Amino acid sequence: MVRLLRPMLRPLARGTTYTRVLHLWVPMLIVSFWLFIDPRTPWMPALFVAPAGLVPAVRMGEGVQARLLLTPGEREPGISATPAASWRDRWRTVLWLEVRMLLGSAAVFATVQLLVLAYELAKCAWGLPPSGVPLLEHLPPQRAYALLAPLPLFALYGAVVGLGELVTACARRLLGPSAAERLAALEERTERLLERTRIARELHDSIGHALTVAVVQAGAARAAGDPEFTDRALGAIEETGRAALEDLERVLGVLRESERPVGTRPTLADAGRLLESARASGATVDAEVTGAVEAVPGPVSREGYRILQESLTNVLRHAGAVPVRVRVAVGDGTLALDVRNRLPDSMPGPGRGSGLRGIRERAALLGGNARTGPDGGDWRVRAELPLG
Repeated sequence: MVRLLRPMLRPLARGTTYTRVLHLWVPMLIVSFWLFIDPRTPWMPALFVAPAGLVPAVRMGEGVQARLLLTPGEREPGISATPAASWRDRWRTVLWLEVRMLLGSAAVFATVQLLVLAYELAKCAWGLPPSGVPLLEHLPPQRAYALLAPLPLFALYGAVVGLGELVTACARRLLGPSAAERLAALEERTERLLERTRIARELHDSIGHALTVAVVQAGAARAAGDPEFTDRALGAIEETGRAALEDLERVLGVLRESERPVGTRPTLADAGRLLESARASGATVDAEVTGAVEAVPGPVSREGYRILQESLTNVLRHAGAVPVRVRVAVGDGTLALDVRNRLPDSMPGPGRGSGLRGIRERAALLGGNARTGPDGGDWRVRAELPLG
């Protein structure tokens, strides 16, 4: 018996049940006020609230109230809290206001009538005559009515819970997001996922490059045993580490401030520090830049910088201090990046590692392409990014 009653009585322990009752009762304040003016037309407030639904801001107010009282604590309640953006949304708001008035009237009527019925049954059980209740006016007082007195309370409980579920379903239907709002939410969710992926790549490229340079420099300084070379290596480690800290702070700033602009991200105009960092690590870098790098659009220039950074990091990590040829060319609507170095025996094959995969993904997101792998005895990274 207890197992059967427990699911039925569970709504009594949920705060949502009581906030939904409050939501149903709120419109009745207007009806109560109107009854003081003209008790013969209790339906008149329903006509007054209809034009209010055509005001765009009313939809936002109803959505906020419905979220707060009907779906408290839900992360995705399915109820919009923005002003009406179309006439369809306005008419849906009008219909919602009428439905809310109707369900609120039903809730108040059920509450009053069932409570009165339970009270009158209790009076009859105590031997007192009923006071004008149509259903009980011809019944003689007797104690057997004490068994019937709880029934209206159970009916009230079912009516309150049922009306609460019904008004919530209506709110999700009539105050739910429109097709345009759902599309905007989907685009926003997609942008967040892309931003997380981009931040992961930023951290991988920036911190990975700094750690690779630091490891190579420290190993070379220990092997050289030359104080002057050690000083240069420590200086390169310090400079690379400082740049990595700046990148880390910037990425963390993006996480803290979702509206922070991306204009502070490094571009190909800052590629000189990458080349100097590789040279300081012992690599011989033959770099050639042709075309107006400063005129490259921001997104392409920023992704091009990260591709070049990961390419040099890959060289230092797997090949060490070897000669590297870097070519950056801007022209014919395309940014071309070409990085070559001698291929050692331990160089990984194409497609391995998240860094090389990230290069190809960056290029693909911009509508370009990237190829990584052995080429005539060299390891080559070739990326072409459209400028349009």
